[in-house]
Amino acid sequence: QVHVVESGGGLVQPGGSLKLSCGTSDSIFSMSAVGWYRQAPGKERELVARILSGVSTNYADFVKGRFTISRDGAKNTVDLQMNSLSPEDTAVYYCNCFKAGRQYWGQGTQVTVSS
Repeated sequence: QVHVVESGGGLVQPGGSLKLSCGTSDSIFSMSAVGWYRQAPGKERELVARILSGVSTNYADFVKGRFTISRDGAKNTVDLQMNSLSPEDTAVYYCNCFKAGRQYWGQGTQVTVSS
């Protein structure tokens, strides 16, 4: 059983930055895949960024070079650095981890971009 916890969300002005962190009860190195997803009000959950085996990465088209996903071994986290945020990025952001054929989700962290 793997427990997943997201942190780092908050209120930021357009053009600002936030860094989200995904922590797991097991070693982050044991995860074959870790992904960041988001869900805005009235919308379906969508992929933001994903890292596979700690090396390969995928990004949604709407990221457009603004976000970076990375693994931090010292903190045992996968982080999502978000820059140039816009109101369209407002959503609950979720971390998903894949290990031994099973998926695990965190509770989500709220990101609000507003002036």
